[in-house]
Amino acid sequence: MNSSEENAVSGMSAGRSAMRMGPAELVQAAAMARRFYLEGKSKIQIAEEFGVSRFKVARVLETALERDLVRIEIRVPAELDADRSDALRARYGLRHAVVVESPAEAEESPDPENLGEVAADLLGELVDEGDVLGLAWGRSTIHMAAALDRLPPCTVVQLTGVYDAGTAERGSVEAVRRAAQVSGGDAHPIYAPMLLPDAATATALRNQTGIARAFEHFDKVTVACVSIGSWERGISTVHDMLSDEERAHYASLGVAAEMSAHLFDAEGRRVGRDLGERCITVKADQLRRIPEVVAIAGGQRKGPAIDAVLRSGLVTSLVTDTSAADYLLTAGPPPLSALNRSDPDGV
Repeated sequence: MNSSEENAVSGMSAGRSAMRMGPAELVQAAAMARRFYLEGKSKIQIAEEFGVSRFKVARVLETALERDLVRIEIRVPAELDADRSDALRARYGLRHAVVVESPAEAEESPDPENLGEVAADLLGELVDEGDVLGLAWGRSTIHMAAALDRLPPCTVVQLTGVYDAGTAERGSVEAVRRAAQVSGGDAHPIYAPMLLPDAATATALRNQTGIARAFEHFDKVTVACVSIGSWERGISTVHDMLSDEERAHYASLGVAAEMSAHLFDAEGRRVGRDLGERCITVKADQLRRIPEVVAIAGGQRKGPAIDAVLRSGLVTSLVTDTSAADYLLTAGPPPLSALNRSDPDGV
């Protein structure tokens, strides 16, 4: 068909779309729409079947939409908020942002359990066979691991010590074992507290065979899952492990958030770096080099902390809830894209 014929077809399309469709046209349009939208046939295939040009098929499909013969709906599960998810992804320059409806009965509680369930599904999408999956300590990552039901074969390594070595079997150690069991891969847990009394004790533990073996995998991690804590009692494991004097000291430095025992101010800059010398945890620079770092955190009270960590450039994706998302979408000027992985300190 030459350009003049195409123009004629275009004119006919405009004219016919303004006309009422007869029964034969309706039946044909319905049949073509079924082939295209439900059976996945191409316009060329449909044209050959009905003995018409592909331009007529395109015109009929367009008219079917205009006449409401075909309705296209974009639907996601009720618990997912697609609009907030997309807005959050764009605002922070994230690779993935998934916003879950906040449970009405738990608006003030951090990290609702349904975040872990959604994060488990997200990991099922992100992890490929042969990857090294890193899991940091946190209630949300523990919930995520418990909800896992599919994961390609991969190695699973623990990225931090535990909140309390006495609860290791019910905490991050068990989360690592659970993920490895689902994937059928090797597990590298860390049987040690996250925070030690001094740097010398932490150094000695890092050199122990089992812990050193886990640390050797840190630079190989391709997907990591972390939690975020606010600098207040009950919402940060690190905060709760410190003495009152230590909490006051770090608060004076402007701590707004904690992730994997790393402290951040409201602008995403790391503060209180001396604390890391006493901790069994992955280094911030190692996190920055991991291709995909998924943070799981929600609840209105965690909004400022999530904003701070996202501004640090250490996180590429986020699973959160509507309560936190509403705060994040209005929290000050938009930050630099998280995907440039830049360090706000410039170090």
